[in-house]
Amino acid sequence: MKAVRLHEFGGPDVLRYEEVPDPRPRKDQVLVRVRACSLNHLDIWVRKGLPGVNLPHILGSDIAGEIAEIGEYVTGFQTGQRVLLAPMHFCGRCAKCVAGLQNQCREFTVLGNGVDGGNCELIAVPAVNVIPIPDSLDFNQAASVPLVFLTAWHMLVGRAGIRPGQTVLVLGAGSGVGIAAIQIARMFHARVITTAGDEKKLEKGRALGADYGIDHYKQKISQEVRKITNKEGVDIVVEHVGAATWEESMKSLKPGGTIVTCGATTGPNAAFDLRFLFFAPAQFPRILHGHNG
Repeated sequence: MKAVRLHEFGGPDVLRYEEVPDPRPRKDQVLVRVRACSLNHLDIWVRKGLPGVNLPHILGSDIAGEIAEIGEYVTGFQTGQRVLLAPMHFCGRCAKCVAGLQNQCREFTVLGNGVDGGNCELIAVPAVNVIPIPDSLDFNQAASVPLVFLTAWHMLVGRAGIRPGQTVLVLGAGSGVGIAAIQIARMFHARVITTAGDEKKLEKGRALGADYGIDHYKQKISQEVRKITNKEGVDIVVEHVGAATWEESMKSLKPGGTIVTCGATTGPNAAFDLRFLFFAPAQFPRILHGHNG
């Protein structure tokens, strides 16, 4: 089959389009013919170089396609069926996996990160990763769903325990995680405040269900949040920007509020005033890591 592989880390010039052996699925796996694989920021980070990535390597976490072959032990699927892939890799046998905590498995990683991904014609995955695509989505649309919705769902539902009636601040209305988080928060009947760098992105955020929009270039996020919430602050902040927004995210929380974080796009070294924690215990926030783990 054809695949795009890395043999070294670097810029886009390290990507090579080449022939590689076709994967052979195990009896508990499904072979999928890839029809679409979207670009995730993770692809850029891996291409530039991340620990634990063995070369040569195939990028691509967000995969949609058609079932080409079904392993002997697999039931419930048909050849030619349109599917997307949940982009996780785990052993399925350890105590954490058996308990339903696959993201804590020692082998846990994401397709296209610690194991080969979908920038290729064929990929073999366990049947548990295979999800049918509804008729309302084409392959390109389906390939935009997996990693960002998995991450946003884990942040809001798995980690923050979102409840109806809460107020959620979602940073980056135009980002993949932001787009997913707005829709998930609305599904739980939460009030949503979102941020973006221009009115066009804010309009799209409102169209997805955000109640309020903040232009982070023209307005101070925490000040606008206080105005919107009558000085109360928000219950949950979906934070994935990093150093540039961390202090504003902290200041936007109500007492006992929760920050869930999954990214550091503007830098990993975020800081805040520790006195905010120990001088005012009632203000103590929960800070949770939300990226699939």
